[in-house]
Amino acid sequence: MMTKKIGVFLVVLLGLTAAAAIGGQNKGAKEILIHGGNHGDVLFPHNVHQGVLKDCGACHSLFPQDKNAIQTLQTKGELKKKQVMTQCRNCHKEKKKAGLKTGPTSCKKCHSG
Repeated sequence: MMTKKIGVFLVVLLGLTAAAAIGGQNKGAKEILIHGGNHGDVLFPHNVHQGVLKDCGACHSLFPQDKNAIQTLQTKGELKKKQVMTQCRNCHKEKKKAGLKTGPTSCKKCHSG
């Protein structure tokens, strides 16, 4: 009887630990500073996009979920100049066209310089 209780306790404990690990996954930074070339850097509100898109693949199909992934891929020539910006702007334009609240579509609204 005692062995059965210990077994049940361990299963519950492992289940709670796994749930906490999944629920506490690293969701990335709240904001990310992205190198924006001559126009100035872009302070990207990462957590806002996570809340709105709910699909990490919408952006991360273009680049991996690694720190400095965009700049690394650009340096390697695996990501075209302005490719990320084009994806962002196009998404914002589509949402605007659909009458949904969206982010900016002009350069100066995102770039700090």
